[in-house]
Amino acid sequence: MIGMVVFSWLTPYNDLEELKKGNTAVGLAMGGKFIATGIILGIASYTNSSIPHLAFWFAVGYVCLLLAYWIFDIITPGLKLSEHLEKGNVAVGALLSMVYIGISISISSLII
Repeated sequence: MIGMVVFSWLTPYNDLEELKKGNTAVGLAMGGKFIATGIILGIASYTNSSIPHLAFWFAVGYVCLLLAYWIFDIITPGLKLSEHLEKGNVAVGALLSMVYIGISISISSLII
């Protein structure tokens, strides 16, 4: 849950308020964040035998996931992600969800 709070700081809108409004795009993006976080946490816990190592590799993976959002936002200059999500652009929400999941799988393979 702490990770989701950190992710919500990246967006200029309130994730929970958008969900209450029925914003499907934000729901898709948040779902992708949850799945991506779970993938990284699962791999970090599976491949490390101590809590400090697990926490370290989860933190490394999570920072990489946060950086992936910023980098993806930068390399798509004509597409301001947060604005499109706030407007309910489902295509952007679905794309961002898949970016999160794909990046988390890539990050997890580096953790192994």
